[in-house]
Amino acid sequence: MAFTLRTDSELEAALDTLATSEGVSRQEVVRRAILERADILARRRDIDTVLDQELPRYADALRRLGE
Repeated sequence: MAFTLRTDSELEAALDTLATSEGVSRQEVVRRAILERADILARRRDIDTVLDQELPRYADALRRLGE
């Protein structure tokens, strides 16, 4: 699938620096960045789900600790 990414000079320089230092293409730098960000968001959602389920169980103890 083709995708067009509009860049500015700052992004171009950053892409070039990362691609050179990692020994990969600029496309691979962008691919890795997107996948890493998606993974971070998925883990954050998972943590939020667990907290939403478990915090009510400990709400009273947490309140007392905060006093």
